[in-house]
Amino acid sequence: MAKKQFLFADAERLYVIDHCTLGEIASRLRIHEKTVSNWKEEGDWENKRRNHLAGKQAFHEELYDFTRKLMRSISADLDDGNKIDPGRMFAFNNLVGRLKNVKEYEDVISSKEKEDEKKGSGGINEEVLRLIESEVFGH
Repeated sequence: MAKKQFLFADAERLYVIDHCTLGEIASRLRIHEKTVSNWKEEGDWENKRRNHLAGKQAFHEELYDFTRKLMRSISADLDDGNKIDPGRMFAFNNLVGRLKNVKEYEDVISSKEKEDEKKGSGGINEEVLRLIESEVFGH
């Protein structure tokens, strides 16, 4: 029983977080694809994947909001003639530079998810993830 629980948790992570297909999961864990399919239904992985993706997509909105608040506080300090902390300016400049990358990354993931739903493939492959990570995060 412990082996099933371990494999189930690993399979769920691969599906929900890593966006692997059922076939990829079965191959990696050396179990039958039908078993993975049953676990997917049993664990409501599709809903968990959707929620995980929604949380990631909301990140850029929170980042925009935080950047706007920081910009307003810096602007207010400038208007009041107060000295601007260099750390705040540095943070603001870095955030502004990263907003486009975060949004583009989330758009690519969202677009890929929509394609996968139409195709029924259930995830993005590792090559696409590596490309996104290298383009957005420079890894």
